[in-house]
Amino acid sequence: MGAASLGAGALAAAGCGTGSSAGPAGGAPVRNPLRVPPLAESAQVGGRRVFSLVAQAGRTAFVPGGEAETWGFNGSFLGPTLRVRRGEDVRVVVRNGLSEPTTVHWHGMVLPASADGTPHQTVEPGGEWSPSWRVDQPAATLWYHPHPHGATERHVHRGLAGMLIVDDDEEAALDLPREYGVDDVPVIVQDRTFGGGGAFVEGPRSGAGMLGSTILVNGTASPGFAVTAELTRLRLLNASTARSYRFGFPDGREFDVVAGDGGLLPAPVKRARLTLTPGERAEVVVRLSAGEQVVLRSYPQELGVAGADTGAADEFDVLHLGAAASLRPSAPLPARLVDVPVLDPAGAVAVRGFRMRVDRINDERMDLARVDHVVTVGTTELWDVVNVSDVPHNFHVHGTQFQVVSVGGRAPAAESAGWKDTVYAPPNVPVRLAVRFTGHADPSTPYMYHCHLLWHEDSGVMGQFVVVEPGGQARPPVGGHAHR
Repeated sequence: MGAASLGAGALAAAGCGTGSSAGPAGGAPVRNPLRVPPLAESAQVGGRRVFSLVAQAGRTAFVPGGEAETWGFNGSFLGPTLRVRRGEDVRVVVRNGLSEPTTVHWHGMVLPASADGTPHQTVEPGGEWSPSWRVDQPAATLWYHPHPHGATERHVHRGLAGMLIVDDDEEAALDLPREYGVDDVPVIVQDRTFGGGGAFVEGPRSGAGMLGSTILVNGTASPGFAVTAELTRLRLLNASTARSYRFGFPDGREFDVVAGDGGLLPAPVKRARLTLTPGERAEVVVRLSAGEQVVLRSYPQELGVAGADTGAADEFDVLHLGAAASLRPSAPLPARLVDVPVLDPAGAVAVRGFRMRVDRINDERMDLARVDHVVTVGTTELWDVVNVSDVPHNFHVHGTQFQVVSVGGRAPAAESAGWKDTVYAPPNVPVRLAVRFTGHADPSTPYMYHCHLLWHEDSGVMGQFVVVEPGGQARPPVGGHAHR
């Protein structure tokens, strides 16, 4: 899909600054048409849908003055959108055209551990990895990115990431915007700092990690999108390595949150502000009037941690939305979306505790040779997560979708009531999760759990678990080695 074009009205709208100032940059800056990642091509081979991804180096121009050295999948920066359907068998042929090992992790996908793309499935330079699995989860906005041990932040920062959309019959039966790149738009939000000649600058790391001063959406700086329908569905993905965002509009208008990490909510939830920490996703539906111009912004947020090195006080323009002079009518949003079965905490077979410190969980830094937990397939457990450090953390679990039971002893906000795989863990506030383990058992290939602020993950805030058949035991992980 090509980038959307903007009319003169959009180009003359209020400023869309890329800095952390509290207001627009001033004047009427030139909008860059939002790049919409193309849908990945695929082929049917032996009853399986096959995609191809090549990790490669290149150069990309983001800002005036030159180009940055970047990495991407099937291009110089980011990657195509993979779109799959529940019930189909898929295979992805991953080739590594880089000069160092990498991996590709399917973030949010419920699949066998051997196909998860963890540090245990490294792809060497010039090598190939071809995981396959059956898609068996509700329609959702997921994503893919590298997961090499100790180097995830650097690989994602250079540009290796892309969106992964799951479709199903339930979602297809609803009156929701769904024309990709037209009224159903991927919004991959990242922050970068640029130096002379337009190059990426890897700044200092403290607190949350490495924070950038310029916002990119789908790899576009100062982006604008031409709205052509009354309702537009934005698939928001926080693909930043450290920065959290609190999305909203300057006029305080409400939008409808229709989905979280793992799929549709039971019903649309009206919000004027929505916070996403690194790795989290949400689908929101925005209504615009003909000729209207509005800027999606990120506002200061309360992360429960003091200090400028969290980025919580920053304010950014994210995406300018410019509506056409006449808009295609959209069907009203359904009052109900899907039934989300509630995991009953009383049915949990175990309760586990996870205390997150600055560089470790439960007093141990990540070690690929160590299995931290063994769980039984077909069961639900309660995982109690608490951040006992003075830095922001969130908590991501591979290979499953969980439900948030409580935050600080209280029920989660309505927009967090569906399936999730990543949740913010405020300092000293206990977060209880109901985590289910369905369908995939492998005693020797672990899944990961970790903070998705990637500098923290690389520093050791990560552990691993295996899923076994009833009565089974873990085996030593293949290819494991200690974190250094």
